[in-house]
Amino acid sequence: MLNTRILYQSEACIVINKLKGEAAQAAKVSQNTKDSIINLPKELAKILGVDRDTIQAAHRVDVPVTGCVLFALNKPALSFLYDTFAGKNKKTIEKSYWAIAEKPKLKPAQTCELTHWITINEKLNKSFVYNEDGPGRKKAILQYKTVGEGDNYLFLEVKLLSGRHHQIRAQLAAIGLHIKGDVKYGARRSEKEGGIRLHARSLSFPDPLKPNEIISVTAEHPQMDNLWEAFVQSYPYEVSHK
Repeated sequence: MLNTRILYQSEACIVINKLKGEAAQAAKVSQNTKDSIINLPKELAKILGVDRDTIQAAHRVDVPVTGCVLFALNKPALSFLYDTFAGKNKKTIEKSYWAIAEKPKLKPAQTCELTHWITINEKLNKSFVYNEDGPGRKKAILQYKTVGEGDNYLFLEVKLLSGRHHQIRAQLAAIGLHIKGDVKYGARRSEKEGGIRLHARSLSFPDPLKPNEIISVTAEHPQMDNLWEAFVQSYPYEVSHK
């Protein structure tokens, strides 16, 4: 039930723990997923009893990804959150993800900050990564650290310092770290049940109603299995259950 996955709600905004196969925004026809795509704003409008156009995603979370996604519930909130995510009002945004990546032949750095420049091929719905700036390229920065590992996979915590199309997927793939199931970005095979092993674990953002106050939400994985349980067991810090 969607209403059991509400992580935060106010008059201005709502945060949902998204399932794989749910679209926070209109999904492109070329979207590569085994799931039947569900329009999340439309479903939210039903349970909240409001017009569909009232609910708009404030940031991008890809269809095959799970976890925290923030929606504005009115135009002033949407404008405020858009400006915040775009860095226009100098308010703090923090986005943390969990990723399970296929083990590469060469062990990567345990902790690293990646800086690349990204372009989008709209026809392919895919981002391409470069090591230097150029026409049409946008700077992309993230930090990752390895928080555990299994026999075949690395468990990564990723912090986004910018917000680009498919940023985590493309930047990690560029250094040989392929997210499990993400065949678009070089994974060996897709997931049997669809989706990819990328989870928007936590999100902190200023309250549209009280801009000097910060709202922080944390999402447990909504579809836990043995591999995600192994991630949690390997995680070296206390796992919050908010």
